[in-house]
Amino acid sequence: MIEQTPLVVTEWHYHPPAAKLDEAEKISSFVTLDIMKKRAATKKGIACRFTCSFVYGEETILEYVAEDSYVIDFADVIDKIELLTMIRNSYSKVKEKFDFSKIDTVLRNTSLMALNEAAIDADAILPLVK
Repeated sequence: MIEQTPLVVTEWHYHPPAAKLDEAEKISSFVTLDIMKKRAATKKGIACRFTCSFVYGEETILEYVAEDSYVIDFADVIDKIELLTMIRNSYSKVKEKFDFSKIDTVLRNTSLMALNEAAIDADAILPLVK
């Protein structure tokens, strides 16, 4: 059995821009994914940490970090398709939380970038869930 844990936002550092945003300049956003192995006496698992940054010129507007994890029975075998589904589901939760939290910020019309699954090296991650 695979069990997904609740999403935990570990950082939300919002810094309103000093000046009014100029439409000519774009807000740049970056998303990184870190995968960590989790292990207990009776279960195995992984934790997905997404770090999202929004930058306007030289100024960081928001640093947002959220973590999600999966608890997996030792008997369960995870393949690439299942692993990517797990990561996709975690990112969906991160995006949903961001979309709700951004409402009171200058980022209310900004979205998180789409998850680039081609950049995820599933072969390097799979040994973490064996």
